[in-house]
Amino acid sequence: MKADIHPNYKPVVFQDVSSDFAFLTKSTMTSKETIKWEDGEEYPLIKVEISSHSHPFFTGKQKIVDTAGRVDKFRRRYAK
Repeated sequence: MKADIHPNYKPVVFQDVSSDFAFLTKSTMTSKETIKWEDGEEYPLIKVEISSHSHPFFTGKQKIVDTAGRVDKFRRRYAK
């Protein structure tokens, strides 16, 4: 096997900004922001928009967002 071809995995905290849920895992991502975790150690903090804690597939809750009447505009356009 070739030496030094595998990435260096380090502990990182991912935080879901929509639900304020955080979890510690290993990743190759880095960040200048840090957070103090439950074990007293500081880890790099990666903020994500959506995770398994807030995704509709995992939560079973669907959000339907109609911004500026897009659905109505679509129906009017293709209602021929």
